[in-house]
Amino acid sequence: MYTPSPSRYDSMTYNRCGKSGLLLPIISLGLWHNFGSVDVFDNGRSIIHRAFDKGITHFDLANNYGPEAGSAEENFGKILKRDFTNYLRDELIISTKAGYNMWPGPYGEWGSRKYLLSSLDQSLKRMQIDYVDIFYSHRFDPDTPLEETMMALDHTVRSGKALYVGISSYSPADTKRAVDILKQLGTPCIIHQPRYSMFDRWVEDGLLDVLEQEGIGCIPFSPLAQGMLTNKYLKGIPADSRAAKASGYLQASEITEERLKQITQLNEIATNRRQSLAQMAIAWLLKDKRISSVLIGASSVKQLDDNLDCLNQLSFTKDELSAIEKILS
Repeated sequence: MYTPSPSRYDSMTYNRCGKSGLLLPIISLGLWHNFGSVDVFDNGRSIIHRAFDKGITHFDLANNYGPEAGSAEENFGKILKRDFTNYLRDELIISTKAGYNMWPGPYGEWGSRKYLLSSLDQSLKRMQIDYVDIFYSHRFDPDTPLEETMMALDHTVRSGKALYVGISSYSPADTKRAVDILKQLGTPCIIHQPRYSMFDRWVEDGLLDVLEQEGIGCIPFSPLAQGMLTNKYLKGIPADSRAAKASGYLQASEITEERLKQITQLNEIATNRRQSLAQMAIAWLLKDKRISSVLIGASSVKQLDDNLDCLNQLSFTKDELSAIEKILS
């Protein structure tokens, strides 16, 4: 029987999500990898227990997380039912998304009202809950009117199946359009989930400015650039790494000599800060006050604890920031 730590809120910091009333832990846990049907259930369960004991209240999913697609939500639902009973659900922020391919046929992906509402219903059944705290449009659909996609998000709140809505990976211009439509509908967009790391800085070309102007929170995913911003690639490409797998999101071709040089130089700065490279990469994102929370993954309790140790050193000197910028440029 799982009993949450009574000191779970003592060491975590909570940021306001944009101008909303919602507070998020500055570190959130994503269930993109390691929580599917191909993974060890008890390992994922232990990670979630540890995360909550450390003050992580926000758990982020999507309909297609697994593999198999949907199995991360199913496993998370089993953990909720076993371990987060009574009023513990009210201490959790649960988010899910829809937008990528989920089932066969013309209604199983993108941004139509048909797909988004059907997907949320399926997600709620898999997780065995009545509502999610945040429901996202997972990606912009170029072939569906944006008004239709945003009206579907508005409906999820009005129907009581979501408390808040957000968008993921929308461009600055499309973000502004989506935000304006939701304002008119009366259901504000409170959060944007983009890919963002030291090695992937597209959000700095306008998106963060839009979010700041509109009072919208930002929660980056892939803060470690699919593992490149860790000590894993300091000596090349390990056989068991993501880059060594032909079907992985990170391809071996991305681990160039120039990239390896950057990783080595960044690791030297991290070492001088008495941090791991991963810890410094997460802290580097949190230095920007427009970042509400950083979404991390974990394959073990130890890896979760290691990443959370970034909270011990979040500040940077001007010299450190200048040296990092020189390496990245």
